[in-house]
Amino acid sequence: MIHKPPIDQLADKIGSKYELCIVTSKRARQLMEQAQNQGYTELPSKEKPLSVAAQEIEDGKLIATND
Repeated sequence: MIHKPPIDQLADKIGSKYELCIVTSKRARQLMEQAQNQGYTELPSKEKPLSVAAQEIEDGKLIATND
């Protein structure tokens, strides 16, 4: 579960909690695929992929688009 940054704060940046769920889960999958392609079974930073995706949203590195 994401505690930092707060879920409501992230949802406000993305648009809704539903979109937040979709965006963070897609990004977490991308991060794991990248790690696996490099031969890792987890992220090199030992962080959880969902936490990394949430932090990327908080930092403004990840935004939602209507694709």
